[in-house]
Amino acid sequence: MSAATLYDKVWDLHRVAELPGGATQLFIGLHLIHEVTSPQAFAALKDLGLGVRHPERTVATVDHIVPTTSQARPFADPLAEEMLATLERNCAEHGITLHGLGSGRQGIVHVIAPELGLSQPGMTVACGDSHTSTHGAFGAIAFGIGTSQVRDVLASQSLAMGKLKVRRLWVDGQLQPGVYAKDLVLHIIRTLGVKGGVGYAYEFAGPAIAALAMEERMTLCNMAIEGGARCGYVNPDAVTFAYLRGRPCAPSGDAWERAVAWWRSLASGPDAVFDDEVRFDAGSIAPTVTWGITPGQGIGVDEAVPSLAETPPDERPLAEEAYRYMDLQPGTPIAGTPVDVCFIGSCTNGRLSDLQAAAAVVRGRHVAPGIKAFVVPGSEQVAAAAETEGLDRVFTEAGFEWREPGCSMCLAMNPDRLEGRQISASSSNRNFKGRQGSASGRTLLMSPAMVAAAAVHGRVTDVRQLMS
Repeated sequence: MSAATLYDKVWDLHRVAELPGGATQLFIGLHLIHEVTSPQAFAALKDLGLGVRHPERTVATVDHIVPTTSQARPFADPLAEEMLATLERNCAEHGITLHGLGSGRQGIVHVIAPELGLSQPGMTVACGDSHTSTHGAFGAIAFGIGTSQVRDVLASQSLAMGKLKVRRLWVDGQLQPGVYAKDLVLHIIRTLGVKGGVGYAYEFAGPAIAALAMEERMTLCNMAIEGGARCGYVNPDAVTFAYLRGRPCAPSGDAWERAVAWWRSLASGPDAVFDDEVRFDAGSIAPTVTWGITPGQGIGVDEAVPSLAETPPDERPLAEEAYRYMDLQPGTPIAGTPVDVCFIGSCTNGRLSDLQAAAAVVRGRHVAPGIKAFVVPGSEQVAAAAETEGLDRVFTEAGFEWREPGCSMCLAMNPDRLEGRQISASSSNRNFKGRQGSASGRTLLMSPAMVAAAAVHGRVTDVRQLMS
């Protein structure tokens, strides 16, 4: 059993009661909601005659269903318009802050909460979205929840949960140029499997993690869920505090120094006991690309699609299914695989540093003929900052489309979708069958810089070949 880890400390601080069935009633410090998983939860509250217990601890935005070409109201899609109108109505009725379109603070929920300083060390964070693990980058315990749990948090500001085990993922060395947090987390998931983290919280630690900027840490924690872990986190440090300082919702004045002192005390100490530990060497990791239909089916860009003989016996049926669906042959190098669509964005990789890395690759180059390439900033703030730097011009001059903020093609609950058997080079987080809007569409996950390289050449390309 783990002890003295950040996870243990935060869990104990938020424990309300031990329930008869063995679960813990856990207080939720920050509840994030959006237009997709909240309507039924609010309807259930109304049916039960209940209100929102702590509206000041709930923050809303709209992200999944918003179009990225034109966000003029009413939306062309009447269902999307109805979902947004319902969110607006519920937030107004219950006194919940909503960062709506045109507010300057709208965007993907897991992008805006950090940039506003809402996500802080020592918090418990819940949201009706699986990638809520993102907020663990700040030393928070953050997890996605279902619609019935959204209802429970709205009504009681607490959840019934079982405590997880804690696995420390220690990463030595340093990532090489052209290799990013996206490559690191895809490598981890490849190694441990998509079910390897079931029952665990992942603590990311070691020299390579300490060297990551906050936005890279968010990418890492965002995809912990893809490795089966319920949450992933990084211990708060000077990098965390520098990012949070001056954010609108972060402590200020004397409260800032007190907060930092407390945040430091939460980090896993030298006496921390972990249930498990796995070590990685950052310097050995290459830019990584998925070839199959789960985030665990990934390889280095300099590798070939694995054969059945190279695949563990229990994973061979899934590998055979992936060969058929992706139309890729074992032994075929992943580099050179043609693509049709190149998408840069999502809660995994739609932040300013992601756009900067991709822009550095395409500057002075052009998208290959026949390739549809587009960039979707993760928030209105990201879009504004990128436009101030002229990144929008870099992309458009290179042949990319510059879009409005939203989730876009990550899950295609909006007009941004693959068509037919198109192959997408995507900076998002899931490559499941049909994930990007077409029942037969195919997705290759990679870093934003790798997506940019694929756009320039029209095929999977090692971005290191394009870096000066």
